[in-house]
Amino acid sequence: MPERLIQNADFVITMDDDRRRLAGADVLIRNGMIVEVGQGLTTKGEVVSGEGCVVTPGLVNTHHHLYQTLTRAVPGAQNALLFGWLKTLYPIWAQFGPEEMHVSALVGLAELALSGCTLTSDHLYLYPNGARLEDTIAAAQEIGLRFQPTRGAMSIGESLGGLPPDALVEREEYILEDMIRVVDAFHDPSEGSMCRVGLAPCSPFSVSRDLMRQTALLARDKGVMLHTHLAENDEDIAYSLETFGCRPGQYAEELGWTGDDVWHAHCVKLDGQEIDLFAKSKTGVAHCPCSNCRLGSGIAPVRQMRDAGVPLGLGVDGSASNDVGNLMSEARQSMLLQRVANGADAMSADEALEIATRGGAEVLGRDDCGQIAVGKRADIAMWDVSGIESAGSWDPAALVLAGPQKAHNLFVEGRQIVKEGRILSVNLPLTLDRQTKCVGALLEKF
Repeated sequence: MPERLIQNADFVITMDDDRRRLAGADVLIRNGMIVEVGQGLTTKGEVVSGEGCVVTPGLVNTHHHLYQTLTRAVPGAQNALLFGWLKTLYPIWAQFGPEEMHVSALVGLAELALSGCTLTSDHLYLYPNGARLEDTIAAAQEIGLRFQPTRGAMSIGESLGGLPPDALVEREEYILEDMIRVVDAFHDPSEGSMCRVGLAPCSPFSVSRDLMRQTALLARDKGVMLHTHLAENDEDIAYSLETFGCRPGQYAEELGWTGDDVWHAHCVKLDGQEIDLFAKSKTGVAHCPCSNCRLGSGIAPVRQMRDAGVPLGLGVDGSASNDVGNLMSEARQSMLLQRVANGADAMSADEALEIATRGGAEVLGRDDCGQIAVGKRADIAMWDVSGIESAGSWDPAALVLAGPQKAHNLFVEGRQIVKEGRILSVNLPLTLDRQTKCVGALLEKF
């Protein structure tokens, strides 16, 4: 891989331990790593001009459902709360197969890359018609993003009092067997890994207590992380109280689902005791502000979580509950919602960007990512601040306030994935054509 030098950037926002913001700075990349940050650097390799650009660590997405990119703006689900939304979409998702999973993931990952994302997790919890986790892993390899897929699962269908239709649930014995298979086949725990697999039963209302407990034991035996949805809205809390006789945080703690190897999605309705539990145990949270707004779930207590010390990152969630896969817009929405809830000084643009970069990397257990610092992986986003989005901005580094919201250049492990706003790794028009055909076939059935 050729040495690259990002030269003379207007600003480099490092997110290093000193949170340095460097003007007129350079970043030298070699063998997938950042080897020098400063001014006046030179190289015999490729030079990428940073003039007119702000350089940041690549953004990190801690929660997504890539398969949902085929089901944006479905009419019956546009105005529904979580449970009704799911019941509308489950029959559509039941028609998916390997092609739909792969194409949807390709489009979702390309969209993330164009929004400056270099590392993303994915929560795939349904496997109809022969679909498998590797359908999405192959897509991430094609796009070139650093990937943290999770082998999700649903095991309690409608006939047993669960929410999903019986056709979309799996036997728990098979789920555990397949979890072992995908970890053994695809998980790479090494520094700089491009693929780390996690285990992720879907939610407390779609799997049994026993599967949650067994999955936690398996994950720790294999040395992988755990992920699920938790405390997403009032319906979720009511279900937990009625079914388990406790709040979601207590349910998670009793089953071994707290610790620095666990992160939960949403957590909109955590109370003070649950926030303290997560802070003390270093249990992570994937905050999904746009999806939470779209589904009317509420405003997550992000300010309280951050102040208590809960590890927190951003997630776009699925495109069926967000419709957009742009992490910079999530950072802005997160900042705005905390100001609505707690006042105009509740969250700065700098803090929102930190959550979107270093914060997300910490939640996913990636201390090798999320910073522009010597020895970290060369996952870097460049933002062109010479355009109309930033015109008139007195502080171009305040990207969350004035934009832009699409990356100009993007590097993952030192490889260029986006160049001048265009994705390089796949033929995007052909990929979108495949997506259109998949959606057309689904529309014929509904």
